[in-house]
Amino acid sequence: MSTNTKVYLRRSASEPDPATNVVEKEKMEVAPELGSPTSNDESTGFIERGMKTMLSIRKSKRKNEKEQEGTGTWRRRLLSFQFPKSSEENKTKILDGLEEIVDKAETEPTEGKPLSVMEINDLIQKKQLLEAFASIKYLEDETIAERDADKYKDNPQEFLRKTKDVDLLYTSITSMIQSIVVGTLEHHTVEESTLTSLVTLIAREEAAHPNTGTAADPGSDLLGSPRKWREKWREAVNEGTRKRVLSIPMASTEEEKAWLDLHLSFLQKHLLEDLLKIKSSVKKCYPEEYRVCEVYVEAFHNAIASHLQDLSQRPLEFNELYSLLDWVVNTYHSELFLGHSDLKPEVQTENLSLLLTTADWDRLNDDYITSVKGKIKSYFGNILTLEVTEKWEKEVPPEVKDNLYQSSLSLDIQTIIGEHMKLSEAISKKLKRKTLELCLAELHEFIPRFGEKFLEWNEVHDSPMFAPYFAAYINSFHDLLSGLETVFQVNTEELQKILAALTRNFRNVFLNKLRTKTQGSDSSWLLPAISHIANIIGEKRKDRIKEYVKELTQDYPDIRKEHIMAILTVRGLGFTSRRMIFQQGFHHALESPDGEDGNTLFAEIDVPAVVSCF
Repeated sequence: MSTNTKVYLRRSASEPDPATNVVEKEKMEVAPELGSPTSNDESTGFIERGMKTMLSIRKSKRKNEKEQEGTGTWRRRLLSFQFPKSSEENKTKILDGLEEIVDKAETEPTEGKPLSVMEINDLIQKKQLLEAFASIKYLEDETIAERDADKYKDNPQEFLRKTKDVDLLYTSITSMIQSIVVGTLEHHTVEESTLTSLVTLIAREEAAHPNTGTAADPGSDLLGSPRKWREKWREAVNEGTRKRVLSIPMASTEEEKAWLDLHLSFLQKHLLEDLLKIKSSVKKCYPEEYRVCEVYVEAFHNAIASHLQDLSQRPLEFNELYSLLDWVVNTYHSELFLGHSDLKPEVQTENLSLLLTTADWDRLNDDYITSVKGKIKSYFGNILTLEVTEKWEKEVPPEVKDNLYQSSLSLDIQTIIGEHMKLSEAISKKLKRKTLELCLAELHEFIPRFGEKFLEWNEVHDSPMFAPYFAAYINSFHDLLSGLETVFQVNTEELQKILAALTRNFRNVFLNKLRTKTQGSDSSWLLPAISHIANIIGEKRKDRIKEYVKELTQDYPDIRKEHIMAILTVRGLGFTSRRMIFQQGFHHALESPDGEDGNTLFAEIDVPAVVSCF
């Protein structure tokens, strides 16, 4: 209760209007035990309070007829005020015998006085809400009776004062109800007795103020109107879960790189503990009609949804976007959280709304795809940088496998695509498809860019490693296309066109190098070799390639299988095609490794460095 309210209540309690002094003196006297929480015998205390109240009513009746009208309904009303929980089974017996006891003791002296507004408020602050409600209800009924008897006709300010007192006291109880409910999630232990009393309080208020379905007229007093504490209870549950979600630790990006991943982990851990506490300790304090577990789950769900929406508005990086999407899809409803076995069967999630709205979900997916695109572009850029700095500039020979130059390009690229496909598939098939599409789009740009950089490097350095690198990269790119087709089920038609163009560029540079070197030689017998190799490399039809290979083996009988396979590799043929062409009629021409005229070309070429000599 605010300071201003307390000041007002103090004035109300200690400075009554002079015009009402006579009435105040003649009010019924209430036993001081009414507000006491420490009675040794609750049933005995209740009977004594009832007796004294009844005796006070009888004494008031004798005063005068006007006062009788104002207090004639006290007995009926007060009988329903105070029933301690421990004496519920004795209610009927107490009610039946109370009037008889009062009749017999009517002439006995009475003590005590009605509680002041400040005393009632003190009860509220001490969480003695049942006692406080009984006193407020008495004050409310008294004011209603006096209003109906036109007591305030000549003194409306007094009526406004008492009406304000009642309203402020009910507001104070409302605030305490909400404080208790919110505090349920803030403390490790549950005050079961407090929650049980709270439920009793709400039931008594609903019985005292039946909901007629008719709203109070604007400007009218709220005396006798329902206070809707059950609705306030639910509002408090929502507020408590909201505060609880916002209290979960969250480091800044400066403090912890994986701040969101850690925060979501804390969120899952602490809120699961809260729900387990609700099921085991809180639920039993409420009647079934409160649907406690369902209400708390829905409240937590809405609080988490609001929190995640706020998080999604931040500028999130790739890892953060993935953590958020993955948590929503794979953690929230799983056995790690709402699907935990210990929450069943009370906690059901089938009817919960979407944790993220469709608009927010789509936006996060789009942001994720944009982020993946940047990551893939960066990965491909790093591959190119490593080739330049670790191989080209140092002229490190490419690896050789099965007598073929090899590069790690295919493996590296397929690994990158595979990892991101796997991540995206864990979120949704739609995201997986989009990820593959963007990877292919980036690959369409990367291969030509890689070729341009390679040719630029060759033009500057004119390195003897150009041909080995050329063969290694063409082999690797062909392996990449094969992997995309078999592993990722990709239509590589466009990539094949890009690779064909790259191969032509590499081949033209290679032939120019070979032609320049031959033209500078006095050995005219080398010229046919250039023509044969150029024909093989430039031919598209496999049957024509076979003819050119046959002519080459006839003019240069010292050629060996490894040489032919290397030339076919430069042509860009795969291993299977190369093997088929070689097997179809050319092995017989390779039996004699030496030329009859003594001119040898291929015999002096070591394999697998077969291409570097051209």
